[in-house]
Amino acid sequence: MVEARELGGSQKARRVLAFALGLSLALFHLYSSGIGLLPTEIQRPVHLALALSLIFFLYPLASRKWAFPLDVMLAILSLVGAGYIAVAHEAIAFRGGRPLAFELVLGFMTMVLVLEAGRRVLGPILPILAIIFILYCYFGRLAPGFFQHRGVSINRLIQHMYLTHEGLFGVALGVSSTYIFMFILFGAVLSQGGGVRFFNNLAQALTGRLTGGPAKVAVIASGLMGTINGSSVANVATTGAVTIPLMKKAGFDPEEAGAIEACASTGGQIMPPIMGAGAFIMSEFLGISYLSIAIAAVFPAILYFLSIFASVHFISQKKGLKGQGTGARIKEVLFADGHLALPLIIMVGMLLASYTPLKASFVAIIALWLVGLTRKNTRLGPKSLATAFVTGAKGGALTAMACATVGFLVGTFSLTGLGLSLSTHLLALTKGLLFPTLGLAMLACLVMGMGLPTTANYIVCSAVIGPALVKLGVWPLGAHLFLFYFGLLADITPPVCLASITAAGLASASAAKTGLKAFILSWPSFVLPYLFIYSPEIIWQKGGFLDITGVVGSAALGVISWSAGLNGFFQGDLPKPLRFLALLTGLALFWPEGTIKMFGVVGFGLFWLARHLRSQRTLKLAF
Repeated sequence: MVEARELGGSQKARRVLAFALGLSLALFHLYSSGIGLLPTEIQRPVHLALALSLIFFLYPLASRKWAFPLDVMLAILSLVGAGYIAVAHEAIAFRGGRPLAFELVLGFMTMVLVLEAGRRVLGPILPILAIIFILYCYFGRLAPGFFQHRGVSINRLIQHMYLTHEGLFGVALGVSSTYIFMFILFGAVLSQGGGVRFFNNLAQALTGRLTGGPAKVAVIASGLMGTINGSSVANVATTGAVTIPLMKKAGFDPEEAGAIEACASTGGQIMPPIMGAGAFIMSEFLGISYLSIAIAAVFPAILYFLSIFASVHFISQKKGLKGQGTGARIKEVLFADGHLALPLIIMVGMLLASYTPLKASFVAIIALWLVGLTRKNTRLGPKSLATAFVTGAKGGALTAMACATVGFLVGTFSLTGLGLSLSTHLLALTKGLLFPTLGLAMLACLVMGMGLPTTANYIVCSAVIGPALVKLGVWPLGAHLFLFYFGLLADITPPVCLASITAAGLASASAAKTGLKAFILSWPSFVLPYLFIYSPEIIWQKGGFLDITGVVGSAALGVISWSAGLNGFFQGDLPKPLRFLALLTGLALFWPEGTIKMFGVVGFGLFWLARHLRSQRTLKLAF
């Protein structure tokens, strides 16, 4: 996302209006999630109206006096354009969605406002892509080959994008206006009440004294923050400001410190119970409960962080880095801030008890405020609570813009049949072979992720590639998790790796070198999504307890083996033959076929034995 500019025009008035709109947005969602549930026809338009108007005050057009009156006008038009749908939804439904003349004007105006707000928040790439898709709808008869369709009139285009649930007010905005916003709001309240301090201190107490302690603190703290934060970049900015200086002080190179934080923060979006925004949208797309997705993501998340943790351990041993040896004990941390974990426990308990994520997040926010009152250092008064609400609303508004803008792409798929056509021709290109199709899907997710936020990337790829994978016999949940993971890994894949670039800025390091180190550090995670397809036991889609245990156990050994081979260290420096054996063993342990996997287990045993005997000889020679 582009950085917000310094406030131009009447700064005080702009801040006051932004604060009022942000607070209104937060209070609206608190009411609609826990007090008076609203129908979709009201919830989504009001969410977009408030979020859209808020963006125009947060992201000024320019730092000039004339910018403020213009942004005020745009905010008012946003309230009118999106708010009209909430007011007139019954009349629109009664007419069967047939547009009136002034509704076409309102629709065109709202579409332009969303594109402009998206440009200010997300940068030019996603809005330009949306414009291309809109033009494709109208000029479809001029498109080449299988892209060609008969074209859509302007009236039909505006009606589809504005007056139905297929465009701006589609599934993506629907999830943004319910689950995503409430979890972002929960994270903001938790952070305001001392959640970041609690997670960092807890991670410090758990691992600060171990080998390479500060880096392991970064891994654990970022994973914990991932339970409430669905953004890789935001996670880097939040935890990295604390952990990166500690890693550099402990002896890590600036690029290493930035890479470790980027990888750890990126994993936050796959860490249950909350995960990232894409998981909620996946629930809607697949028609399964969010809890099912969170449970399926448990083992992959553990393996992801195990790979980062193992690499950090081997790098630390290789560099001879010791633990920090300071910081509070676990008992002290839990005594000071441990009560902040209670709302998380309540949330998870409600999800396990089959309450909706909406209700669980509402109760968790109330519980968080109440338990915070028991301690002075976590108590939120009216001013602090309002600040937390506005901070959450700002984050929710950014996500709303991404979801609304990507609505143009989703609307194009449903209006022209483009998604089905691309899926069919993708299968023709790969001759219906699964592995080449997965390879193209991986590349598509990584390339799309260079310009699209994770949520938008997942929506587009799931609409185009998801049906193709399902046609090839892939479990639907496995196919969608595959696309979600690779869309996420784009944040640490060069050349455009936003999480790595953000971390490099905090570490005063080279962005290019940090991105490359993060890519190498996370390489075992690029193999992990293939297990969703070839070994679906890892996401609880097949097999019994022993089958699941075998797949997870062999994958864990594979992650450790690969991390050792990539970093060239395991109980000492690895000579090239043993590095090759470690990498080959890791690949075999990931292999779905039982015989090859057994070779991997034997290979890991031989590899460990060789290193153990070598270390014993080295120890005897030392004495």
